[in-house]
Amino acid sequence: MGRYLAERGLGERSIVRAAYEEGVPLFVPAFSDSSAGFGLVYHQVKRPKAHVTIDSVADFRELTEIKLKAGTTGLVMLGGGVPKNFAQDIVVAAEVLGHRVEMHKYAIQITVADERDGGLSGSTLSEAQSWGKVDARLSQMVFAEATLAFPLLASYVWHRAPARAKRRYAELFREKAPA
Repeated sequence: MGRYLAERGLGERSIVRAAYEEGVPLFVPAFSDSSAGFGLVYHQVKRPKAHVTIDSVADFRELTEIKLKAGTTGLVMLGGGVPKNFAQDIVVAAEVLGHRVEMHKYAIQITVADERDGGLSGSTLSEAQSWGKVDARLSQMVFAEATLAFPLLASYVWHRAPARAKRRYAELFREKAPA
């Protein structure tokens, strides 16, 4: 989608286009749980022989491969639910595949969800630590509305963090052009 936008000069302020241009892979583990997912159902019914299919298992495998390549990792999670669990679980998936990996060393979760009902959105980072997914020593739960807290965090990182080399992980999965 990002390449489509870039090639046509569209979506100059699009997150999807910016991610494509910067080599950042995007994963949407609960895509079918959205109005866009309904569109794909319609698309598959109307075009049974030529349609888009989303392979969430391939997405999970690719994100696990990024963890293996990256080594030390951290997570910034806005809200919770499936995307949070998806990102945390790559540590477990890597170990299931026979790789010895460290937990996500850093984690920040910004959420308004309450942990009392046991819902995934409200499960704390200490719960993730109990599964060996996140190192609780360098993690922080932030109980705040994400559209308020995340811009503050992003601004702080933009202005204070040291410069580092870009990690263009999307290039691990880009199809090579035929020679």
